[in-house]
Amino acid sequence: MNSALAGKISGWLAGRGMMLVLLMLAVFLGFATLADQNPNDADAGTTLAKTLDDSKNILIVVRPSEEDAIFAQAIESQTIMQKGRVVEIIKGTPSEARACLERLQKEGVKLDFIMCNHFTATWSIFENMNTKFPGLGDVKVVEPASYRWPNFFKRDNLVNIVNQIAVIAILAVGMTFVILTGGIDLSVGAMIAFSAVLVARLIRDYGGGVEAHTPALIACSLAAVGVCAFMGMFSGVMIACFSIPPFITTLAMMLIAGGLAYLISDGQSIDRVPESFMWLGRGSTLMRIPVAVVLTAIIYLIAHLAMTRTVFGRYVYAVGGNREAARLSGVSVLGVLILVYTLSGALAGLGGVVMASQLKSGAPTYGHMYELYVIAAVVVGGTSLAGGEGKITGTLIGALILAVIQNGMNLLGFDSNTQKCILGGVLLLAILLDGSRLKLIK
Repeated sequence: MNSALAGKISGWLAGRGMMLVLLMLAVFLGFATLADQNPNDADAGTTLAKTLDDSKNILIVVRPSEEDAIFAQAIESQTIMQKGRVVEIIKGTPSEARACLERLQKEGVKLDFIMCNHFTATWSIFENMNTKFPGLGDVKVVEPASYRWPNFFKRDNLVNIVNQIAVIAILAVGMTFVILTGGIDLSVGAMIAFSAVLVARLIRDYGGGVEAHTPALIACSLAAVGVCAFMGMFSGVMIACFSIPPFITTLAMMLIAGGLAYLISDGQSIDRVPESFMWLGRGSTLMRIPVAVVLTAIIYLIAHLAMTRTVFGRYVYAVGGNREAARLSGVSVLGVLILVYTLSGALAGLGGVVMASQLKSGAPTYGHMYELYVIAAVVVGGTSLAGGEGKITGTLIGALILAVIQNGMNLLGFDSNTQKCILGGVLLLAILLDGSRLKLIK
């Protein structure tokens, strides 16, 4: 095949092809998860109150949850602005609502509207209200209007997708560097557990435990990342200087890191960390974007610039494309290999800190099988296992594809074993496409 045409086809498969796959998945899940939506937030409460006439007697009935409380507060605020009267707010069960209605009827209170969300409006107590409680007057039970919208495209679900994939996406950056040089790093999953346990242990024993302040949290987190970076550097030295195959070296490091995680934690979860430690994993910015997502975006931006605008990026591609030619061109092959494994270790350590923050603890069981998901994200994103070909942006798309598939299967009710089979099939398909690209180029 003409080399120019082969190059164009290969580039399309590696780039726009994966983006098209992501868009097709999103469209499919949009149709597959289309359902009636029943709003229950502050905006829904305000809108519902605005539909009623002024100066009316209102009873608000919601469930005893934080979400329902926000909904009820919005109704109350808007009703007061419209000079209406909120007789009472019931935050409870159907039996509690019945008791309140009976009491109000005995007191001779007249109601115009009972304002509910969809969940409380379906309670049987509100059927035939005027017959059951004639003393309350001509009462109407109202709720926010429902509408059709895909569960997949709900804002909370989209935020949940990118937040849940944050750790894998962070590790995938380091794995991309490694695979671009023709290597592999099987230790990243165990590094997550080791880093999570180490940072939790440091906070508990040396940082002040549940009373730890921000400087101590930062110091303990940096220490965990630094130790993982050193372990990654050690793997790089073994691979670059002693020519030990990456598979064997990182497999050994995986066993070491996993064993250390159990030794440090005594096989138990370490959870004596302060609430403030959760900011990195569960906190949000002013625009309600999770901090972990912002961190991931920053890492990808830096990595993209490093691979496209710096000498480091050119050297990584050169080493992966032809190691001997790179050496003859003056590239420090040993230095590049050591650096990429160091970065992979550091990012795995950072992923462990983020996971510990998300779960507010460190446990030696964290990160199980994550190395396979990370490799899958990189390969699905178009990075060749042979090295020398791939992009950071492709890795991000690959991570999103895996996250979308997993999220979609959860929404559609697939069990965990079926999900593993499907994800395995996706990985095989990605490797098949990788092999096809290489054949086209040759």
